[in-house]
Amino acid sequence: MRKYLLSTFLRFLPKRRQTLTNNISFTCAMANSKFEYVRNFEADDRCLPNTWIVVRIDGRGFHKFSEKHEFVKPNDKRSLDLMSKAASRVMTEFKEICLAYGQSDEFSFVFKRDTDLHKRRASKLMTCVSSLFSSAYVFHWPQFFDIPLKYPPSFDGRVVLYPTTQNLRDYLSWRQADCHINNLFNTVFWALVLKGGLTNSEAEQRLSGTFSSDKNEILFSEFGINYNNEPQLFRKGSVLIRCKQKKGEEVEEGRINKEIVILNEDIINDSFWIKHSILD
Repeated sequence: MRKYLLSTFLRFLPKRRQTLTNNISFTCAMANSKFEYVRNFEADDRCLPNTWIVVRIDGRGFHKFSEKHEFVKPNDKRSLDLMSKAASRVMTEFKEICLAYGQSDEFSFVFKRDTDLHKRRASKLMTCVSSLFSSAYVFHWPQFFDIPLKYPPSFDGRVVLYPTTQNLRDYLSWRQADCHINNLFNTVFWALVLKGGLTNSEAEQRLSGTFSSDKNEILFSEFGINYNNEPQLFRKGSVLIRCKQKKGEEVEEGRINKEIVILNEDIINDSFWIKHSILD
């Protein structure tokens, strides 16, 4: 009797297993056909074709972050070098980025106008860049700072399209002009506070309504600082481009490997673009 029951069970088991498998497959198929309609709620955010795609990331709450982590005023070279390091990691990952420009706590990444990365979906491009930049910033932090991170930094992002190369150049010129304006103000402000003995509010009041010429005069006459002699990194920001390898160097997978170079140059005038031919 026991042998009979055992043999019957063994004969039944494969059939039952197959039935269960079929039921599971059928249920999954029904579930997919029933619920996959929710994909229709996803917005079609593909960027317009044949346009320059710029993804700009900005530090979120970085004024507080810089204070908590004791950044040097008015400029902390460690922070700026770390930003460039994180940006270079982004460019290494995304070959479609032809140029990046950064200053203070922001970086702009320029994607080739014919890129089809992630089907040109703005949300995909923005989140991929901002998340990788944030993680790279944290990952490389110990290389630049002795003080440990007290809390995680964060960066927000946006996507902007520029239809012409001139529009793109004007955007980058705007960001570099912003770098100059902000750095000149910060240089004078912190000179008044750290060397002139003024409080923050007194320094703000002193600089209220002043022009660039006034700020330069304060720096030179009161503190002996010639703003034009300040490091290019502080006054111009950082430009990351790809340079072809020199002749004789190894070629990766049959393609010309390119290294990322960090420059601190004027990108408003034509000479930079003529020299590097990045946007051609």
